[in-house]
Amino acid sequence: MKGNLTVEDHNRDVAGLTYVYPVVSRRAGGVSVGINLNPNNACNWHCVYCQVPDLQRGRAPQIDVDRLERELAHMLHDIRDGDFMAVHVDEALRRLCDIAFSGNGEPTSAAGFADIVARVGAVRERFGFGDEVPLRLITNGSLVGQEGVLEGIRRLAGFGGEVWFKVDAVSVEDIRRINGVERDAAHMARQLARCAGQCPTWVQTCLFGWDGMPPDEAAIEAYLAFLRRAAADGVRGVLLYGVARPSLQPEAGRVSRLSREWLEGVGRRIVNETGLTAGVSP
Repeated sequence: MKGNLTVEDHNRDVAGLTYVYPVVSRRAGGVSVGINLNPNNACNWHCVYCQVPDLQRGRAPQIDVDRLERELAHMLHDIRDGDFMAVHVDEALRRLCDIAFSGNGEPTSAAGFADIVARVGAVRERFGFGDEVPLRLITNGSLVGQEGVLEGIRRLAGFGGEVWFKVDAVSVEDIRRINGVERDAAHMARQLARCAGQCPTWVQTCLFGWDGMPPDEAAIEAYLAFLRRAAADGVRGVLLYGVARPSLQPEAGRVSRLSREWLEGVGRRIVNETGLTAGVSP
């Protein structure tokens, strides 16, 4: 692995491993060790802002969990006892902030997801990291209704973890355009409430310009109404972010970055109109 890690480069191959990759995370505020359960670049959604190359529809392949364990142990050893931080990370960001199930597709589509969570948590503990390095699940929430996924979320909570649950839009039309799936707000709200009942859960939202225009007022009002219900259902807060890296999807030319001022304005409305906390990462 060469050079410093940056927030603009989340290359999954930077460490030369199959399932484990380090990144500097804007939202987490330091080094995040990612667990990529979708090395086949397959996802059940197609988000227009996605930075995964050659994205295809599908689910995670069979996971070699023994290899995943070895790779994670290697990375945590290099972070704790080696020179990883000094060589690859700017001084201000030399903090291991989490171990995150993220990567190149929907991680909960992996068979045996609950057992994978347990194995990853055991490796974390073996290296002496506790709840100060939480396990995080970054998910589109589409499979939360499956018992195996819910069990994985419960196990995540047992390791002091949390869920970042994607909600980019609320209307059926906007969800179809942005995420490439048929989903309605009522179903999404039920899945979100179910998740929040098992593990601390945050809504994660990507906002961006489409054909040069930001989301209109009707879309923002619908989003805020959704968040008011989410607050009543126990969601902890909102992680609002923009597109810091270019999309690698066919729609990339229609996706643009919004200004910090615009995103921070939405963040203030979230706080004032829903009572939830809001973090903003332009």
